[in-house]
Formats: sequence, C-alpha cells, structure tokens
Amino acid sequence: MNKKGITSIGEAIVDFIATDPSNTTFQRLLGGATVNVAVGIRRHSIPSFYLCKLGKDETSQFVEEKLMKEDVDLSFSSYHVKKKMCSVYIHLNPIGERHFHSYINETPDEWLTSEELDKKPFMRSKIFYFGSGTLFHPIARKTTEQALQYAKEEKMEIAFDTNIRLKRWESENQCRETILYYVNKADIVKMTEDELLFLTETETLEKGLAHVAKMEIPFLFITKGKDGAYAIHKHIMVHVPGISVETVDTTGAGDAFMAALLSCFHDRGIPKTETQLTDYTKFANKAGALSATKFGSL
Repeated sequence: MNKKGITSIGEAIVDFIATDPSNTTFQRLLGGATVNVAVGIRRHSIPSFYLCKLGKDETSQFVEEKLMKEDVDLSFSSYHVKKKMCSVYIHLNPIGERHFHSYINETPDEWLTSEELDKKPFMRSKIFYFGSGTLFHPIARKTTEQALQYAKEEKMEIAFDTNIRLKRWESENQCRETILYYVNKADIVKMTEDELLFLTETETLEKGLAHVAKMEIPFLFITKGKDGAYAIHKHIMVHVPGISVETVDTTGAGDAFMAALLSCFHDRGIPKTETQLTDYTKFANKAGALSATKFGSL
C-alpha cells in the first residue's frame, strides 16, 4: 500500500480566548494542541486522521462541524452520549501572549479507549503524532500505548510534542517522569526551551541540551518563540533565527510549527543533510511566526 497521511490522537478542546487584556470577554474557538496540528496538517494538503472521543451535545457538534469543515477525517473517532468536551480559558497579557488560566473537564473519565482504537488509519498513514495533553489519565495512557504499538507495527515515524500543562498533572514529578518515558519512544520530538529545562531539571539551554543528548532522540526541535528554534540530529545542531512579526495572539504557534515540520517529513522524508534539516526548521519557524499574527490557535 502507498501510505499517505498523518494520524493524530488526542483531545478536542474548546478554547475560550480573552478578546482583550482585560480578560472579561471571551470568544469560543476550536482548540487543543493535537487538534491544531491535525488541522494544520490538512492545510498543508496532507490527509489528516484525528482520533478522539466526541459527545452528542451542542459543544461536541461545534467541534465536529469545525473539524469537518477543515476536512479532517474523524471516521475513526468514537462517540459517547455522556462525553462533554473539555474547555480551556486563555487569558492574554498586554502584548498578546497567552496564559492558560483554567482547564475544565466535566467528564474526566470519558476518553478514547484502547478497545475503541481502530488500526486502519495507522495502516494508511506515514506518521503518528501525539502530545502529552492526555497522558495524565490512565485510560488515555493505555490507549496511547496501543496506538504506539500499531504505529511500530506499521513502521510509521512517531512524533511527540511535550506540550506541558502542569495544571492537569498530580505533581511535577509525575509529569516529568511520564513525558520523559514517551520522549524515549519518539523519532521526532518538539519542546519549548522552558520544557527542556523543566524535563532535564537544568537552568540553561546548554546544560539542558547536554542532558537530553544522552537520550539519543533521532530528531529534536527546541522552540524559543521570537528567538527562533534549534534542530538537533545526532551531532548536528542548527539554529534558525526568529522572524519579526506583529504579534496578535501566540496561542497555537507551536502547533503551527509542528504541523509544518511534519508536513516536511511527510512530503520530503527524513532530512539527510544539515541543509535539509535547516530548511525544515525554517519552514516550521515561519509557520509558527505567521500564526501569531492572527487571533486564535487556528
């Protein structure tokens, strides 16, 4: 079979984003890191399969309609009448930077289960992508383990975004240990500089990189916001400077980076030279910068 497409697993979230720095009025938008990446992948003209659990209420219909409008394939997601979509309230500071204020989940034990997970999208696609957003819950972790097994059986590239949201975890230690466990299972890993320092318990980028080098991650990308990004492969490290833009809202900028990066891996294969690695990172960096010039994660 000529495989094409990227399969993502995660949690669809409704973002309530403050419309100004007073943080008193909010706009409802589709969000969630894995959703952002799934939509971004499709906008790069790549088949995008999204695996999650949806409900039957009005909010779930809002999520489903938005994803279908973006032509994201939900054929292999599951539905449960009791499922309520998770909500995140995002506050903005005076320069448009985001702050995750609160996370609300009315059905905390309703997740896509390993028994509901269909192998077909793994058989059809080239890359499997997931993030840490659901890994705090044992049901989601079990489903992720099954997804990883399917991905390995189908010889897919595995991509992981550490995307840490500490409010969801019982403790910093649980968060750190769980995420590091999954970092070791991925071929492509993206994290912010702050996440690198948190995971390695170091205080500088240099010390963090020295620590993570021992993990021998095949392709590691460290984003630094307006200061650009680093790409590390074996003994090669490249830095792509940031792009100056008029920032409106940084929500989802890292997800735009990831979607663009995965589109390069999908369409052009594993980067084999320093030049190619730099090109991939430049393309992703540009996508992340451009996404910050408009309101909302998409």
